[in-house]
Amino acid sequence: MHSTQKPRATAINRRRVTAAMVAERAGVSTATVSLVANGKASGRVSPGNEAKVREAIRELGYVVDGIGSSLARGVSNTVIMVAPDISNPFFATVIAGVRAALGSEFQLLLSVTDAGQLPSADDTRRLLGLRPAGLLVDAPDPSFLEELSAPGPLVLLDAPGLGPEVPAVNLDVAQGGRLLAEHLAATGHKKVAYIDGTTGTTTFEVRRIAFLEAAGALGMEVPEGARIAATINVGLAANAFAEAWPQWKKLGVSAVVCATDTHAYGVLQEARAAGISIPGELAVTGFDDLPYSTTSSPGLTSVNLPGELLGRRAAEQLLRLIAGEDLETQQVTLESTLMVRGSTVQG
Repeated sequence: MHSTQKPRATAINRRRVTAAMVAERAGVSTATVSLVANGKASGRVSPGNEAKVREAIRELGYVVDGIGSSLARGVSNTVIMVAPDISNPFFATVIAGVRAALGSEFQLLLSVTDAGQLPSADDTRRLLGLRPAGLLVDAPDPSFLEELSAPGPLVLLDAPGLGPEVPAVNLDVAQGGRLLAEHLAATGHKKVAYIDGTTGTTTFEVRRIAFLEAAGALGMEVPEGARIAATINVGLAANAFAEAWPQWKKLGVSAVVCATDTHAYGVLQEARAAGISIPGELAVTGFDDLPYSTTSSPGLTSVNLPGELLGRRAAEQLLRLIAGEDLETQQVTLESTLMVRGSTVQG
């Protein structure tokens, strides 16, 4: 007995499925298949035909030839985002903002490095062979941009201090550093420590310098040996703090400022294990104000950096450049705020 059901494409079917084959299966034109496959059917293809095309695509395993399309247009519908280290949970909120702004018209491709390493201009340049519609670069250093010399639309994220001629959306991390210094000085701290990140990105340098300068102006001291650096990792930050704390305690350190919330979580973890009273014996602060900071024990005092808004604004700027529009301003700066919680103030 022979089945009248049409055969479906399987994993071992190596035949390349074309739009014409989908059109024949669905009984529509190849133009209709293109509209449906590229998400442009709304108001242009009847619901019935759209359903038939989607069923044919599913049955045959059709995939849009993005490379062929990009060769025809000279550019793809891909936006590449280069980030130095997405082990920091803060990047999840940034990426969410980028994706929200790009919508369904563009695909987001991430290029990331190992923890503690900056993006390589050579690696990124190879990605440009995909002919992206635009490029987003998070927390670059000046040498990266000089070596990259990327053509086409480009927007930087969290790149304080780089030239105003490059479109960028920045976070006011310097203001965050000053707010932390003012808060710790107001709560009576005289000697403080600082745990930095190891990526060497400009954003970490700016927040560190701003805090240290403000702390000095407010009469606080960062003793010799009270500045260390660790990878953005809870366990590694905990280990670094455990090694440094005995000396810090002898020096009279009563507060530690962490370059990220992730570092601060490591400090809180080790403090609990070592029986260090927070904030009685040691006040702890972070940067980023990640969601867990409101529920950690105690809650973490942190500089709120609007990561989702950062990603969204950067993607919006890039979309304007892709469309050939002029930007109202090349550089956008988003404010930071201080969220005071139990890690620095007794409840």
